[in-house]
Amino acid sequence: MGQICFFNTAKAWGGGEKWHFEISNYLYEKGHDVFVIAHKESELLKRLMKAKIPCKGIAISNLSFLNPFKYFNLISFFRKSNIDTIVMNLSRDVKIAGPSAQKSGVKRIIYRRGSAIPIKNTLLNRYYFKHIVTEILANSFATKNTVTQNNDTLFPKEKITVIYNGIHTQSITDIDVRKENKDFTIINLGRLEYQKNQKFLIHLAALLKERKIPFKLIIGGEGSLRKELEKLIVELNVQGHVSLEGFIERPLEFINRADVFVLPSFWEGFGYVLAEAALCHKPIVAFDVSSNPELILDDTTGYLVEVNDLNAFADKIIGLYQDHELRKRMGEKGHVHIKTNFDKDVQLKKIEDYLVYG
Repeated sequence: MGQICFFNTAKAWGGGEKWHFEISNYLYEKGHDVFVIAHKESELLKRLMKAKIPCKGIAISNLSFLNPFKYFNLISFFRKSNIDTIVMNLSRDVKIAGPSAQKSGVKRIIYRRGSAIPIKNTLLNRYYFKHIVTEILANSFATKNTVTQNNDTLFPKEKITVIYNGIHTQSITDIDVRKENKDFTIINLGRLEYQKNQKFLIHLAALLKERKIPFKLIIGGEGSLRKELEKLIVELNVQGHVSLEGFIERPLEFINRADVFVLPSFWEGFGYVLAEAALCHKPIVAFDVSSNPELILDDTTGYLVEVNDLNAFADKIIGLYQDHELRKRMGEKGHVHIKTNFDKDVQLKKIEDYLVYG
């Protein structure tokens, strides 16, 4: 077969970039013919070069699909490289790389979808998903369902494959799963951005304080909302209960400090951090959205509540605070659920089979 090309022009490092790096590295180390095209100023390109994975840096913007020179340069590159399959990451990648790949004879034009946000039913999207994209690879069933949420005929459902993001389930063995701190500790980990909804947690802290629950809420992560969160902490007078700990180098060790892990995100493609929390034997409270029900078994490994239902969320936290054995039981069941269904080696083999032999 021909070469597999991964096409990801995001500058910032995130879940999609992590996926493209890990999968290309895995396939390259297995001896498969892979090549990665990344933004010339991206963290992804830096890591690819350091790992000596065949790659190329280019400059792509949201309007690059209107530039005929970039279009024809990609066609020329694809033809010379004997590319058989291309895996794209962003909607702008689909617009520029998709038609270029089709024009150069690439057989499989795959859009890897990692976010459970409905695709807009625009004229352009209807064209690309009907005439350009041949397959979609989704990271959860929730993500798969959002592809056609706004248009049931946007793309054939039978051509959407779900392969979960795997997690190294053995990595937790490097950590003592016993909790070191004595206070009842609630932990959240994620970028301080609108999607992750940490403002909700500050209001949660105020309600728990009002209900006389002794606790510590520790939020890990950095982002554009830090100052707003700091201001809200003061306004709600929960400085003694809430701390923002910034970027976390060792997420498993950080999560291991928790009695309960919480995730109030409005949406998730695949809640990787939920899998990490479950591996750490932590019960989880999160919203009933996106792929969360695939990672959290409601009433068994944690709780799923309606979006922004502050009282229900607090009730679940208080119930876990009052029942140590319940926390332990949920944590153990969550650990088993993740190890059974989301092991990274299993998921990597599925992706290899899909891309190489599919």
